[in-house]
Amino acid sequence: MIGIDLIKTSRMHRLMERFGDKGLQKFLVGEEMDLVKNHKTAAGFWAVKEACSKALGVGIGTECGFYDIKISKTKKGAPIIELSSKIIEKFNVKSVSASITHDGEYAIAVVAIETF
Repeated sequence: MIGIDLIKTSRMHRLMERFGDKGLQKFLVGEEMDLVKNHKTAAGFWAVKEACSKALGVGIGTECGFYDIKISKTKKGAPIIELSSKIIEKFNVKSVSASITHDGEYAIAVVAIETF
């Protein structure tokens, strides 16, 4: 299954200016917030979580929340997705891959999920 998401980075810039860390806490946990360098990074993380939920076929909501999807990075900066055990079991997830890119004022993420 594949999911994709696009976000205008200025949307995240406004969120961060208005609410600061409290705005980020709506969709990120502490370890993820530590990785956020600026509004563009935050926008990429938002896009990854949205793309992941779309790959599951449900979107962000009651079946899959922002905190069910945790983002970290490899030593070279590539995104790694860790799903909650609830999501892994419910959707029979075998593996997850993600890619984030930025172009101008946009952040785009693609997530591929392999199931059993």
